[in-house]
Amino acid sequence: MERADVLIVGGGIVGLATAERATRRWPGVRVIVLEKEARVAAHQTGHNSGVIHSGLYYKPGSLKARNCRRGKRMLEEFCREERLPFELCGKVVIATDESEVPRLEKLHERGRANGVDCERISLERLKELEPHVVGVAALHVPETGIVDYPAVCVRLVELVVRRGGAVTTNARVTALRREASATVVVTSQGEFAARVVVNCAGLHSDRIARLDRGERPARIVPFRGEYWELAPEAAHLCKHLIYPVPDPSFPFLGVHYTRMIKGGVECGPNAVLALAREGYTWRDVDLADLWDTLSYPAFWKLAAKHGRTGSMEVWRSLSKRAFTRSLQKLIPEVREEHLRPAHAGVRAQALAPDGALVDDFLIEKGERWLSVCNAPSPAATSSLSIGETLVDELAEFLA
Repeated sequence: MERADVLIVGGGIVGLATAERATRRWPGVRVIVLEKEARVAAHQTGHNSGVIHSGLYYKPGSLKARNCRRGKRMLEEFCREERLPFELCGKVVIATDESEVPRLEKLHERGRANGVDCERISLERLKELEPHVVGVAALHVPETGIVDYPAVCVRLVELVVRRGGAVTTNARVTALRREASATVVVTSQGEFAARVVVNCAGLHSDRIARLDRGERPARIVPFRGEYWELAPEAAHLCKHLIYPVPDPSFPFLGVHYTRMIKGGVECGPNAVLALAREGYTWRDVDLADLWDTLSYPAFWKLAAKHGRTGSMEVWRSLSKRAFTRSLQKLIPEVREEHLRPAHAGVRAQALAPDGALVDDFLIEKGERWLSVCNAPSPAATSSLSIGETLVDELAEFLA
């Protein structure tokens, strides 16, 4: 049986950032990361759009707001230290009609309350930044950026291993048990004993939490976001990042344009129920995962509340023409023939028993146990800050 001081379940960016922060703070502490896939960053981290979020959208004082602002600074510093490419290309948020202007103004107020560098700009200034965009009002956020998150994860692994830690892949967690001075985690790669376990399992974080406490504080419901990429001849239509004004009742930011650090422009995502927790297409169906969602009464409360919006998202998923029309609200010159199929991602969204989508990060603490129960976007941006927060909590277990 392999032994560790800190055992982290999940080799996405939050788990790896936590490992890196722990090995940085405590050089003599043995840290092991368990990842069920053959490589790290295989799911949420490796399928997102690569945006470094500014903290514009989140309720002031919330864990998302605080960790996004601090995490953004930490991520940029980390990339500079490790010579990883990133770019603060900036973004514009567009009100496409007058009904969206009050929401844009509230977004501006929220951004300023969070310390974000953002400003309302004239339509003339908007045309200078994005000549092909149409709208009635706009917000400019120059500090928003882009990065390659899988590349960040590769570097985090290198640092953890260099400091004496380990990352074990193909290690699916199947059970855990308590012993007098340790928690034993049973995996497909054998058993691991640790003084403290940190659950950063993303799409399966609720299931890992249940292994420890016998219940789930909230259930993960997977939502798939599908992307298209602009063909090279249309890529000039987007200079920065271009977002619509989000619907405040829905935790998704709407279809937008994202420049990528490796070149090209992505368009999306939509938000549809995934039929498997790792279901990247409509063909990916896991009956156990699907039953886990459909048997949860809170899901039907959510469906009743957002049924119309959900139906529109499904239609946009099935119809390229409908997806194109959404994009044309921001850039009318985009045509169906400009869109090339790109990747999809699955968002691990926690759903509370009352049917409310858990809006903030959710971190729970137990006996020899820390659990990140909800960490959707902007978790990648916030990862080093979340990791630092978890390491602060770990101190009492390791004293």
